[in-house]
Amino acid sequence: MFFTDEREQFFKPLTGKYREQVAECVRLLHERLYGSQADYGESLKRDQVLDVFSEALERAPLLEGDDEAGRFRNNREQAGWILNLLVEHGWLKRDKDEASFQSTYPFSRTGRLFTQTLAEVDGRSVRTRHRNTRNTLNALAAFAERGEVYDLLDAHEHSERIIADFTDIIAELEERKRELVREVESRQLVQQASDQFFEFMEKRFQPDVAIRISADSVEKHRDRIRAVIERIKRKPKAWKARAEKELRRLAPDLIVSAEASVLFQLLDSIDTRMRNASEIMLPALRRTLQGFTRRADIIIRQLSYLHSQKHGDIVGLCQRLSELDGDTYARRLGQAGEAMASLHLGLIDPAQVRPREARAPRRVQHRMAELDAPDDATLRELATERLLESAFHINGGALRDYLRDALGASRRIDNRDLPVNDARDLLALSHVIELGSADHAAAGFRLRIEPTDVVRDEHYFVRRDGFLLELEQDDTTARPE
Repeated sequence: MFFTDEREQFFKPLTGKYREQVAECVRLLHERLYGSQADYGESLKRDQVLDVFSEALERAPLLEGDDEAGRFRNNREQAGWILNLLVEHGWLKRDKDEASFQSTYPFSRTGRLFTQTLAEVDGRSVRTRHRNTRNTLNALAAFAERGEVYDLLDAHEHSERIIADFTDIIAELEERKRELVREVESRQLVQQASDQFFEFMEKRFQPDVAIRISADSVEKHRDRIRAVIERIKRKPKAWKARAEKELRRLAPDLIVSAEASVLFQLLDSIDTRMRNASEIMLPALRRTLQGFTRRADIIIRQLSYLHSQKHGDIVGLCQRLSELDGDTYARRLGQAGEAMASLHLGLIDPAQVRPREARAPRRVQHRMAELDAPDDATLRELATERLLESAFHINGGALRDYLRDALGASRRIDNRDLPVNDARDLLALSHVIELGSADHAAAGFRLRIEPTDVVRDEHYFVRRDGFLLELEQDDTTARPE
């Protein structure tokens, strides 16, 4: 579904008397972030976004009269209101920099796609359809051979689409990583998490991302594109004058001044975009992909470890071995050693023995940088996250005490009968199944769990699993009097 979570009222900023001003703000911000003059290595902070919005408000009209003209004292105040509105309804995101404690405001993936449509409808630049690195090279080579300016405009459009493609796939990888974490937190199924990860790698990574990094890599075609650009610049003056005249006739919006050459402006813009794509966007894509695979690997390993713990109570095994007499202890270890002993004999291939290449020492930037003071919004969000983490934290001792109090003199209880007197009892009830883990058994709290019918339509839960909980005690795990 599209209209969920923060997108429930996604189009609300584009309704009402300020809709044209909001549209102009997002168009100008899109041009600032993804246009030909964008600095792709910089994320805009709140003050920079407000400056962009204030510039947009200077030229955007106010619709449906000006009877509420006094609502905002100046454009800066209105720009802050528009920024909060766009963040609230899912057009922009607010990311925190853990190093500088400053907030940045990039587009959300959905907001960027809709804003790109607004920018195209605005008609400030010539748009074409195709977008990849090889088409940029082919269009430039065709322009150099035939001199048709349409090929140059196509190459200019292809180069801009390369940046948009990188942004799309980076945003998709980040979204996939968040979805993977949410699925694991809600279900904690090893097989399903693994299937989702490998399905993405097979159906999305191999057909698109792998080709973008290898066969269609900007690094592979960058030098060839630069060579074609230099060849075009060395063309005869009459050839370049004819192309310049045709460009000014077909694309008057690209004319900056009477003295500036539109031809050289387009060629320099293509070269700049290829350099940004190769030096900034491609490494960013590789870092995002590496982070996605690392996160998936960590989650799957953790779940596999937790899943295997029920079959390997190492602490309890060591405790039982320590209670045996010397002869029994030696006999059992000897049997285990015989079962585990094996001999593997192999010869080393001399052709595979090679000296390692010497690595250059890594340069470390040790200069101290003065960080800006964190803004109030970031401090408030960090404090809220800290309070939420402490509010929903419960330890193993509290869980055991809760179940002991609920059992009383008995040893067996249905989880339907567990009491809920306050918020901590509710948290303990939602985590009581954890008492059956190997860690609690090693601590002397052995609990047998038998599944029963599903519990539905309770006061606190719509649906939860039913269990019979039975406390087992022996000489080593009995509760002290």
